[in-house]
Amino acid sequence: MRRIILSGVMVFFAVPALITAPILSGFAMAGGNKHVHEAIEHAKEAVDHGEQGHPDAIVTHAQVALKHAKMAQKEMSNPHLNEGVSELEEAIEHGNQGHAGVATKHAKSAVMHLKEVR
Repeated sequence: MRRIILSGVMVFFAVPALITAPILSGFAMAGGNKHVHEAIEHAKEAVDHGEQGHPDAIVTHAQVALKHAKMAQKEMSNPHLNEGVSELEEAIEHGNQGHAGVATKHAKSAVMHLKEVR
């Protein structure tokens, strides 16, 4: 009998949590925009690889981040988004030249700007 009551209590609390979690995580995304969220995630990856001195990986992740940021620009207008795009382009340019340190600084700046998109 105790198991039935206990499992009923668990269901009572678990179901609302499962329903509201995806909704709340959507609000946590930058500006609620999926592309901005993806741009941030890949820009962070670019930073992580840059801190390890991998310019090729910076370029790879910055290019994916740039693709998402440009798609977000089609859906909204925001000066931080525009700055994020510019910083990602700089990160790619310097990463292609093998300048991991400079590319990383631009990727960090892109992350900062993209996080400000609302």
